[in-house]
Amino acid sequence: MDKYRNILLKYWGYPAFRDLQEDIIRSVAQDRKDTLALMPTGGGKSITFQVPAMALDGICIVITPLIALMKDQVENLKNKNIKALMVHSGMTAREIDVALNNAVFGDYKFLYLSPERLQTELFRARLQKMKVSLIAVDESHCISQWGYDFRPSYLQIAETRPLLPDVPVLALTATATQKVAADIMDKLKFAKPNLLQKSFERKNLVYIVREVEDKFAYLINILNRQPGTGVVYVRSRGGTKDWALRLLQYGISADFYHAGLSPEMRSVKQDEWKQGKTRIIVATNAFGMGIDKPDVRIVVHLDLPDSVEAYFQEAGRAGRDGETAYAVLLYSKTDRMKFEQRFRNEFPDLDTIKNVYQAVCNSLQIPYGAGKDSACAFDLNAFAVKYRYFPTTVVSAFKFLQRENVAELTEEIHNPSRLVFLLNRDDLYKVQINNPDIDRFIKTLLRAYAGLFSDYVAIDENLLAKTMFLTRDDIYNMLVRLNRMKIVEYIPQRKSPMLILHEERLDNKNIRISPDNFVAAKKRYAERMNAMIAYAETGDVCRSVQLLAYFGENTDRACGNCDVCRRRIETELTMFEYNVIVKQIMQLLAHSPKTMDEIVSASDTPDKIVKVVRRLLDNGKIKENSNRFFLPEQD
Repeated sequence: MDKYRNILLKYWGYPAFRDLQEDIIRSVAQDRKDTLALMPTGGGKSITFQVPAMALDGICIVITPLIALMKDQVENLKNKNIKALMVHSGMTAREIDVALNNAVFGDYKFLYLSPERLQTELFRARLQKMKVSLIAVDESHCISQWGYDFRPSYLQIAETRPLLPDVPVLALTATATQKVAADIMDKLKFAKPNLLQKSFERKNLVYIVREVEDKFAYLINILNRQPGTGVVYVRSRGGTKDWALRLLQYGISADFYHAGLSPEMRSVKQDEWKQGKTRIIVATNAFGMGIDKPDVRIVVHLDLPDSVEAYFQEAGRAGRDGETAYAVLLYSKTDRMKFEQRFRNEFPDLDTIKNVYQAVCNSLQIPYGAGKDSACAFDLNAFAVKYRYFPTTVVSAFKFLQRENVAELTEEIHNPSRLVFLLNRDDLYKVQINNPDIDRFIKTLLRAYAGLFSDYVAIDENLLAKTMFLTRDDIYNMLVRLNRMKIVEYIPQRKSPMLILHEERLDNKNIRISPDNFVAAKKRYAERMNAMIAYAETGDVCRSVQLLAYFGENTDRACGNCDVCRRRIETELTMFEYNVIVKQIMQLLAHSPKTMDEIVSASDTPDKIVKVVRRLLDNGKIKENSNRFFLPEQD
């Protein structure tokens, strides 16, 4: 394993692997076994395929549905001087062609793909020319219909395996029940089941649920009592700004974050929070992807997440440094009604789904029988206003069209402006000689950006304008001129979701939406929703025990720290009494193991000390053997 540790230190700066990382790397890289790695948020999943891929000969194909995360990881790898590419639905056909050529001939180590690209003829033809070292499937729970984020395009991954018979698959996910884990291995056609799993238990994370009507007053109270940085999750983009402004009015350093902000603005807000300039970030679930701030002390949910999986992942962003942190869910009875309304919105009737599909195709002027495998930028809000649909109805309709492999709507994608030279250097020099008015501009481009002759390069018109003492419009007009002269291909920036048609445009009678699939999806959503409500409303079972049971880890050992455990203690003892007795017991057992009689005889409150001993035993703080109690060995 030394070569992997050397790579880890050289590129990532870590002297050693975390728990389970080394086992995963050994399984997939040395033993060449198909492997499912189940690691909670913050466990360092990307290291488990990036490090071995650097050691292996060839290119690692990474499949992920999250384009924003794909971009982040490719950018991070490039910053480490590691050659990485990506192909996704927001790129032009020529960009994809160039990227795949580079994957074959360009000595790249990573090719990131969105799953819908796998079955295109262009990709399959190039795949057979690539020397593939490893296939990494991120967010692998998306392959299971039992998972909380099923994506039919993931089912196509297994169809590529016969083309790469000796290449192992590493499937990765942060949240999966045992049923989903088994389904992942089956759908990816593992040679043998091979699950490497880290416990979902987070001993340093204190789970708290509070049923309160005035959530803002409670939020202010806990943020004033609990120091350190934090995240407050809400559902709506507008809500992020409203709540952040209210916190600022009460003297709490706060900012807001959601996917509708520009990438530059998101980056600034994220960096200021990471650096401690902003204490609290109020965000939608778009925040957290790729974020690894270890010292987050509190995560608060003001709205119920859609599932226990989503809650566990978001709450798990607290306390990654191993120190005590808090995951707080604020709940009210009206939340149940809102949740049930969301359930109804998630499942428009079949006629509505078909009508939305036709209206979208009409808006994009896609004729019947055309458009297969095409990807178009789609302005969701403008469409919703023009055709009088709620945006949530449109998104929900396309979830079902995606399940039937008809069409899908991607997340909002921000594509920066891109540029590539179409002429070689000699021909470009001749153009510069004959067109002195554009010579300076071309020289500035070549000085500012490397690689313009071999690949599309992201450019910044504003930066070029400052460099050349021109306006942004001047830069734009010059780039358009060069584009018309066939000197460059210039793709201006855009930001929108993408509509992908997997089939040619169909008429309503040929859109097959299985009633059985519709009912089954509705049932699974209801089960996840009810599990989330049960977590919020169950006040007599330890929160950690509830969460572990959901993910298939059954234990009766209470955490001793959550609101349920504390309430039990507080009904019998004051916290002061409890802490005094705990200290007394720990001091007693520090010298040698003791029987219950010996412990009780050292106290003048025998009934209370017996209760605390039992509580410490339940929590694993002390151990028992042959009727003698002792302190567990420290790691």
